[in-house]
Amino acid sequence: MRYFLDTTLVIDLLRGQPTARSRFAKLFEDGDLIYVNEIVVCEAAAGSHVFPNLELLGLLRPLEFIQPGPESALAAGRWRAEARRQGRVLSLADSLIAAAAEAAGATILTRNLRDFSLTQVAVEGY
Repeated sequence: MRYFLDTTLVIDLLRGQPTARSRFAKLFEDGDLIYVNEIVVCEAAAGSHVFPNLELLGLLRPLEFIQPGPESALAAGRWRAEARRQGRVLSLADSLIAAAAEAAGATILTRNLRDFSLTQVAVEGY
């Protein structure tokens, strides 16, 4: 399968959260394709107290970094507008993460199920 890691998972991995570590290890055991983008990296780095964060860099090394094109940005904008019409808020970061996952044909792996439900992307909790 293809999975796109949300920032919640990356942060939980850096904090040593057992459920996150177990789920992350299973991705490799199963031979899944694992993606991140600049949004996830930026959010994780911003929460770090150490620059450069060598643990974050090590965690990112085996992952595939993707940057989808303008079609994905348009989808992210559409989802944000649809959420706003419903009186809900879909953050710019979450909409771009979802659009990148959709472009990769990936399921988002996150604790943030509620916000990603505002998109059309498959989402899985851990």
